[in-house]
Amino acid sequence: MNDTTAILQQELKDLRSQIIVLERTLGEKPDCGLGQGAPAVTQWELDQAMVKQLKERAAGIERMLSKTTQEPYGICEQCGKKIHPDRLAILPGTRICVQCARIEQHEREH
Repeated sequence: MNDTTAILQQELKDLRSQIIVLERTLGEKPDCGLGQGAPAVTQWELDQAMVKQLKERAAGIERMLSKTTQEPYGICEQCGKKIHPDRLAILPGTRICVQCARIEQHEREH
C-alpha cells in the first residue's frame, strides 16, 4: 500500500465516523412551534446537507480506492512519473503530475 492509498483510506474512515455521528443526531426532526425551535430545525437541515456532502465525498474516495487496484494509480498519464502524494491527497482523481499540469495550462494560455 502506498502513502496515497493510506491517506485515502484514513480519510474514508474519518468520513464514515462523521456520517455515523451526524446520522445519530438526525433521528428525529425537531418540532417547530410558533416562535420555538427555529434554530434546532435550521441545525437539523444543515446536518442533513452535511451528511449528503460527506457521503458524496466518501463515495468519491471509494471510487478512487477501487481504481488503485485496477490501474496504475498515482502515475502521471503523460510523463509516467509518480504523482506527488500531496497532490493526490488534494486531488485524488488527478491523472497528471504538477509539471504536466503546468505545461497543459501554459499551452492553453498561448
